[in-house]
Amino acid sequence: MSEICTTCGLPKELCVCETIAKESQKILAELVKKKFGKTYTQITGINETEIDMKDLAKKLKSKFACGGTAKEGYIELQGDHLKQIKDELISLGFAPETIELKHR
Repeated sequence: MSEICTTCGLPKELCVCETIAKESQKILAELVKKKFGKTYTQITGINETEIDMKDLAKKLKSKFACGGTAKEGYIELQGDHLKQIKDELISLGFAPETIELKHR
């Protein structure tokens, strides 16, 4: 017998908790300059308890062919990906009206 989700009570294969959580996030993507003038795209506002940050970071790094990390409540991608990040987050199931891009 399959495992049951403690939140929604459905079997793990049918669980929709993460899908519902993706629609309720308030995401902010911005450019951050770090050491030696390197530019990073930082994504904040994602709830770590509801969404698997490491898996999301892995998908974004693969899509943009860059390095990065998920730590302390944010995802950091090497390089400037502000132009494409919103479209990619939407394709991963996040609501477009909850994604905000911050240009400096």
